[in-house]
Amino acid sequence: MTGPWPTLACVGPPRLLAGLDEVARLDRVAHLTVHGALPELRADELVELAENIDLRGRGGAGFPFARKLRAVTASARRRDGRTAVVVNGSEGEPSCLKDTALWLHTPHLVLDGAQLAAEALGAEEVAVGVTRPDVERSIREAIAQRAPSGGCPMRVTLLPERFVTGEGTALTSGLNRGPALPSGRKVRSSDSGLSSLPTLLSNTETFAQLAVAARLGALPYREAGLPTEPGTLLLTVAGRQVVETPTGVPLTYVLQLSGTDAGQGVLVGGYHGRWLGPEAARAATVSRASLSAYDAVLGAGAVLPLPHDTCPAGETLQVARWMAAESAGQCGPCVLGLPAMADALARVVYGGGRTAFEALHGRVRAVRGRGACSHPDGTSSFVASALAAFPEEFEEHAFGSGCGREVLGALPLPAEEGGPEPAAPSAPARGGGEERLMVDWTLCQGHGLCADIIPGVIQLDADGYPAQASMPLPRRQRPRALRAVRRCPALALRIQE
Repeated sequence: MTGPWPTLACVGPPRLLAGLDEVARLDRVAHLTVHGALPELRADELVELAENIDLRGRGGAGFPFARKLRAVTASARRRDGRTAVVVNGSEGEPSCLKDTALWLHTPHLVLDGAQLAAEALGAEEVAVGVTRPDVERSIREAIAQRAPSGGCPMRVTLLPERFVTGEGTALTSGLNRGPALPSGRKVRSSDSGLSSLPTLLSNTETFAQLAVAARLGALPYREAGLPTEPGTLLLTVAGRQVVETPTGVPLTYVLQLSGTDAGQGVLVGGYHGRWLGPEAARAATVSRASLSAYDAVLGAGAVLPLPHDTCPAGETLQVARWMAAESAGQCGPCVLGLPAMADALARVVYGGGRTAFEALHGRVRAVRGRGACSHPDGTSSFVASALAAFPEEFEEHAFGSGCGREVLGALPLPAEEGGPEPAAPSAPARGGGEERLMVDWTLCQGHGLCADIIPGVIQLDADGYPAQASMPLPRRQRPRALRAVRRCPALALRIQE
């Protein structure tokens, strides 16, 4: 399924997004016109460059790129010298579009970084893993434009669109034509990755930054950003706009550039990230050091402000349920623990009182540190961070009647599997009578999922069941109602004229 297209903005002169004020996409000729020829660097020169600019992975963990290069060369030296390069372009985080923006608008910059590393390492192949068909097409076109120049062979593979596809062992398994699922084993790609070779695996933006730095050189690269964290980086703001900004810029300035503000708080780092309260968001800058003071990291570069008119508890619940459904299905903390945690959270949101709170905290603790990958830890931390950031909101829901606000979907999630939501018809189906959303009480089990999907129509009672069995269905809400009907676990909903 093809996701949304990002809009682009820059704070100061662009580097990664250079040239896109003139054209929507840089083909090979336009790319070389804007960025110039790619230099050749030996492995030791590449390591020195990465160290001088403190280049770190831009996909989540922020691991130093120079250490990855050294690990791959050391592993190759112990073996037969063969290596490979993998670019992680999966971007399974629904709130992040920065890597998608690079692939769709300036794919040659990323491929340049991968080529630079591959030639320095003497790699046999560069493999790119993605999950969006439009991104795959863009990369295939770019690779075809580069083919006459020779160099290390490059290929792109379309992998299943799920959150855990971007985990290192899942990505390499998919590229090796196996299941794109985490292995559950602590295997470093620098020891055994693509085709079991020592593999340099890093994120899309990381390779683009490497290509920029190789052309500029270390000192000019360091002219932007903080002395301790030089250069620019990409952020996805509110799940729709990609902003290139130097490090050290106030977070609120980036939000204002995107037409928003800190609202009730800002989720930094995506759905494995942390919430900043409004005051912290106004004080923070775009830097590792600043965010670490609030126990937060930029991660994959997602910045999600929560508007004042949406319900924090309901937004958290929707994400928790989606994250539970994104399990790799390979270990108990994911398969059983995350759905149980989401159910416990639902009981808090729908008025479960003190018992529900205690059960939720127990579920959060139960999945930590026990998963085959980081997904259970990240999801439980997301829920715990929301509970800490919005304590009064959750208490209103657990011990009262809730906050009274709708869930507007400020925390973006993918559209329903199988394609985008159907467009609302211009007139009610089957003759023009008023449509209604109906509940079959003989089937309804009080899951509450329907109210998350279509809160403007379905309201839950104190027991967590729909308050009415028959509800008027406005035409504009019909697409959401269809989703609710399809996703009802008990098949208790239907649309009736």
